[in-house]
Amino acid sequence: MTGTEPIYKSTAGQEAIAALYTRLLEQWPVPLEQVFIPTRHGETFVARWGNPAGPPLVLLHGSGSNSATWMGDAAAYAPHHHVCAVDIPGEPGKSAPERFSWDGPAFNEWLEDVLEQLGLDTVALGGMSLGGWAVINYAAANPDRVSHAVLIVPSGICQPRPGFILRMLGYALLGARGRAMMMDYLFADLDMTPELAEFLTLTGEHVNFRRGAPPLFTDAQLRGLTMPVLFLAGRHDRLLDTTKTAARLEELVPRLTVRIDEGAGHATVNTAAEVMAFLAAAPAPAV
Repeated sequence: MTGTEPIYKSTAGQEAIAALYTRLLEQWPVPLEQVFIPTRHGETFVARWGNPAGPPLVLLHGSGSNSATWMGDAAAYAPHHHVCAVDIPGEPGKSAPERFSWDGPAFNEWLEDVLEQLGLDTVALGGMSLGGWAVINYAAANPDRVSHAVLIVPSGICQPRPGFILRMLGYALLGARGRAMMMDYLFADLDMTPELAEFLTLTGEHVNFRRGAPPLFTDAQLRGLTMPVLFLAGRHDRLLDTTKTAARLEELVPRLTVRIDEGAGHATVNTAAEVMAFLAAAPAPAV
């Protein structure tokens, strides 16, 4: 693991975010099982729901978030899939607080342990932003374990838009006003529930976000995604260039499906219909 600054800026902030997350899990729209599993990189929280006899779908959220990301999709997935939403360590969820490095084997070791502890062999693996990066990282190295890869606004394909990080640093200097400006810049196109607005406000105020961006994948790594791959993104993503990302994936990934939401930005949520249609239509590689 990489020992950097703590996730939270204060104990009070940590407690406020934890209380909100607990409340959201209690309001889950379908029956939910909450489990903690051991891994080489810390205890990991998993929210499980859906059809135990259905094909497994493992979901990874983005940076600065947790598995409440998938709450709006939970009811749609429930009749069809055995869903496991996993809190990435080092993010404001219920998993271990230590963050591991982009480089080295830690991300893949952690995800390998998660699948082993859950008793899952071959799975459909989906992720948003940082979670999408983790999906590519694992699937390229372990194509036999991933039947389908779902990449929602994934990092690691193209560099963030020029000036994005400088803009974020500028907002950070403006305190509460800057945080409000940042939320409006990133999520103005998102129809927020009061709970989501509260979560974004709390994390913006109390969380030390990961610094920098994850490394870009090589052409060889992307060509290694031999399973069916779905790329989902918003046309108005202000962090990542959707057009450039799609073009690179189309050049290198052999079994790619692209779906662009013309009205969305980086927070491309409530995608269960597109994901399930893809999983049903795209046959997995022969074993």
